Amino acid sequence: MIEELLTDDTVGVETYGDEEHPPLYPEEEAVVARAVDKRRREFTAVRSCARRAMEKLGVPPRAVLPGERGAPGWPPGLIGSMTHCDGYAAAALARAADLASLGIDAETHLPLPDGVLDAVALPGETERLRRLAAEHPAVHWDRLLFSAKESVYKAWFPLTGRWLDFSEADIDIRAGDSDPRAGRFDARLLVPGPVVAGRRLERFEGRWTVGRGLVATAVTVPHT
Repeated sequence: MIEELLTDDTVGVETYGDEEHPPLYPEEEAVVARAVDKRRREFTAVRSCARRAMEKLGVPPRAVLPGERGAPGWPPGLIGSMTHCDGYAAAALARAADLASLGIDAETHLPLPDGVLDAVALPGETERLRRLAAEHPAVHWDRLLFSAKESVYKAWFPLTGRWLDFSEADIDIRAGDSDPRAGRFDARLLVPGPVVAGRRLERFEGRWTVGRGLVATAVTVPHT
């Protein structure tokens, strides 16, 4: 699912279910030494995806350790993003020379729990979701909005080193003309955006898709 959302210069690897994965590196093992089994499985699966993506780029696999705010630490010259939810894990990587930043997210395609949408959505977003739900009721647009905001944050943080609140990006989701279960979205930044190639960004652009019981989103930030 993730690869279809990425640009040509980005590689994605994903895994479903309870596949067997190579063991963690010792320094990764130390991070989850006291974690519950579910956390360990997710941590292992997503790092397995990341190392396979490194290999696709011709980069020797190495440990991926969480850094500030849990953001993954990538080998020099690479940028990337990881995501996992029940039964799914994925990683996307690109060379830093080809992209400024990227963010991916996957969620189970179910409605958000009660009260969550009110906490994450702006009034304009809520109104647009109502219209989308009336036109295409098979998509859980609230969960899609949440996923899009997660992808926006993951693309934002490596460029700024700062938190981005749910209320600081206004996301406009569009369904595809031929397939209402896939499309694009724009994220208008409501705070000063990062400077990339001498230009301050005012918005991010992303893609989304729904399938196999999941919703997946991706944001890619070019240099120009």
